[in-house]
Amino acid sequence: MNYLIGAFKSPCNIAITFADGRTRKQVPLKKENGQTAMVPLFQSQENIVGEVSLEPIQGKKVEHNGVKIELLGQIELYFDRGNFYDFTSLVRELDVPGEIYERKTYPFEFSTVEMPYETYNGVNVRLRYILKVTISRNYVSNIVDYQDFVVRNYTPLPSINNSIKMEVGIEDCLHIEFEYNKSKYHLKDVIIGKIYFLLVRIKIKNMELEIRRRESTGSGPNTYVETETLAKFELMDGAPVRGESIPIRLFLSPYELTPTYRNTNNKFSVKYYLNLVLVDEEDRRYFKQQEITVYRLLESS
Repeated sequence: MNYLIGAFKSPCNIAITFADGRTRKQVPLKKENGQTAMVPLFQSQENIVGEVSLEPIQGKKVEHNGVKIELLGQIELYFDRGNFYDFTSLVRELDVPGEIYERKTYPFEFSTVEMPYETYNGVNVRLRYILKVTISRNYVSNIVDYQDFVVRNYTPLPSINNSIKMEVGIEDCLHIEFEYNKSKYHLKDVIIGKIYFLLVRIKIKNMELEIRRRESTGSGPNTYVETETLAKFELMDGAPVRGESIPIRLFLSPYELTPTYRNTNNKFSVKYYLNLVLVDEEDRRYFKQQEITVYRLLESS
């Protein structure tokens, strides 16, 4: 049994390290096995520099047809699991064919890398960035290792950020106006607004505001849409009267939001909605949904 275990063990250990790994900010990334690892954080146009260390298992010699490192940006759709769509693919050759007897270290550098999309782990889609090291071999399988990293891109404050004002109602039963102070919010923002009751002829039991995320993947008949309710915030408990005004103040920072993604690489979109829900005493629900734009603002350190 021990012999069998040894037979499947890689004859060479691979370690991928970043040159600024000790000083660069680390962020959590959920892996395929469900566990969370801390990985380096980058943004588009940065240099990605480091070294690859290869160390044969003691007493073993590794013959190879070359060593390379790739920087890959990939999208994986879960209904098409196993097929990766590479939107970024850069290669650096680290070694020519030969033999490795002892520990060898190779520096690598990818300069001003275009990484236009953010890392994303969704319900039906995953967008990730990896460094992939391959030791090519004849007659036996290649030796491969991966190192994940996260990309986040930042948006300046929008020059135009109009408020949202809408009227909704049921004829002769209910008429309300609601107003949100902005239509674009950063991830740590606060939604401030008001709801005015102009006509109330139904017995309302409570009112709440929901934040919903809608992820759509694929196209045509293979379009999949998943809607998640990320937050429920009670605005009012009890019946309102005509002329009453209810304030809204909802902080976004406690919730795991991402920016809005619109047709990322023609593969998926992520949109956010504020859903105003009124429930009457017979548990009938009345709601009005409004899309908002979410963006990532550079945080001051």
